[in-house]
Amino acid sequence: MKKILLLLVLTSYLLLAQDVIKKDTSADKKVTEKESSQQEEEQLRKNQISQYASELKSLEKEIDKEKVWMKSYASYLTSLEVRENLEEIRTRIEYLRKKGDTVSEKDELAALTSKEKILASQIEKLKEKDSAPFSKLLTPSSIDVVPSITNPFDIFTGISLIKTLNTDYDDYIKRKEELTELLKLIRNENKIYEEIELLDKEKAYKTQIEYKKKQLERFETALDTISITADVYQKRLEIIEINTNKEVQQQIYRLAKIGIVILIVFIIFFLLKLVVKKYITDNERFYMANKIITFSNVTLVILILFFNYIENVSYLVTILGFASAGIAIAMKDLFMSILGWLVMVIGGSIHVGDRIRVDMDGIMYVGDVMDISLLRMTLLEDVTLTSVKTNRRAGRIIFVPNNYVFTKLIANYTHSSLKTVWDGVSITITFESNHKKAMHLCKEIAKKYSKGYTDITRKQLNKLRSQYSLKNTNVEPRVFSLIEANGLFIDVWYLTNAYATLTLRSVISTEIIDAFNKEEDITIAYPTQKINIQSSKLRSMPSEEEMV
Repeated sequence: MKKILLLLVLTSYLLLAQDVIKKDTSADKKVTEKESSQQEEEQLRKNQISQYASELKSLEKEIDKEKVWMKSYASYLTSLEVRENLEEIRTRIEYLRKKGDTVSEKDELAALTSKEKILASQIEKLKEKDSAPFSKLLTPSSIDVVPSITNPFDIFTGISLIKTLNTDYDDYIKRKEELTELLKLIRNENKIYEEIELLDKEKAYKTQIEYKKKQLERFETALDTISITADVYQKRLEIIEINTNKEVQQQIYRLAKIGIVILIVFIIFFLLKLVVKKYITDNERFYMANKIITFSNVTLVILILFFNYIENVSYLVTILGFASAGIAIAMKDLFMSILGWLVMVIGGSIHVGDRIRVDMDGIMYVGDVMDISLLRMTLLEDVTLTSVKTNRRAGRIIFVPNNYVFTKLIANYTHSSLKTVWDGVSITITFESNHKKAMHLCKEIAKKYSKGYTDITRKQLNKLRSQYSLKNTNVEPRVFSLIEANGLFIDVWYLTNAYATLTLRSVISTEIIDAFNKEEDITIAYPTQKINIQSSKLRSMPSEEEMV
């Protein structure tokens, strides 16, 4: 019985031991399984963080492509860092100046002072040292005072201004779009950092996460700023464009009206030229009339433009009044020439085609007027008695300032309708000659060759009686005789064409010589010399004077 009881007890102990062993084994298995699960979770966390880090690298590469914005932000951060370092250095310098007594502290003070100067200069060179981040990028192009469009030339200025402003606005919108794309990348980057923050038990990414959050805040603030600024900038540009286009339309409308008026003026003066051409047959008079019409046309057009585009004429007149004194002194000859032109055109003293003589610097020039401009007359020098006896030159173009009308002697040989002048031929006969016959011959020859000019002059003088007081209107040839030392001087005067005096003088001179040579009782006198030789020896030999 005892044995049976003992066996039962041993059996129960064995069963209990087996249970305990089984329990211990299951517990060990549970601990092992838990540790294995934790390791797997840790490995999975690390793998997830590594994957996020890889994604962050790819995002950083995309973000770095926006160089303009990132450089601006980096410059801002650098400015902040330099300023913080500068503040620390200045605090330390202040402390050392008050309590630094040792040699090492004095050396440190000198080094920090030098470093302070360097950092201060660096801050001065930073573009955004005293401003918010991206201040240059967020500020649109400044719009200066918009010029008013008051004349046709300003139309191009207005169009160019609108084009420039629109280009600046497009650049600003492009900056906004770039910032929007950049902000999307930064937001994705922050989302990844938020995921990493949940997995990062060691807090290894804490500093980067805080940096990225601040970065996101600053870029979001920049985007809000640029969006608001773009809206305001766009509205301002719209107002400027509307006003500029309105002023451009007004100028175009005004220019069209002025163009119509000027066209009408040109048509009127063109018709006037046709009338002048029809009723004025004289080429010289037509030339002058045509020039006066052209000048009047141009002057009228200038006045139309002047009074249309000068807003305050009285103000301009005041300025010109003050400036006219100095201008009149500096440009006296110019104004005198213009005044001389007016005198000639209005007074009619000289016309194109007239033959005139001008005395300039002791030299006489005789020629035909080819042109009378605003400042000068243009002469074509002809072969005349002056050219033959004095200048020995002809065919030159002479430019005579119009102010010579007031200061120099100008003789007009063909004024008004009078185209003839008095010319004369002189000859000397001996005292023994028949002077009455000689004077008669000279007068008859002059009558013969100048008869046509005499009749023309008589008609022309009759026309001039209505304009001038003419006392002596005798147009017949005149002969005068004067006693000279070597004979009787006969001077015959006749009327000839003002443009061909030498030709008729040459003809009359040769005719008089031929007529006198035919008469036995008329001898032409000229300087002679008689030599009486006493020696018979010398009488046989001719003297030098006789040989000559």
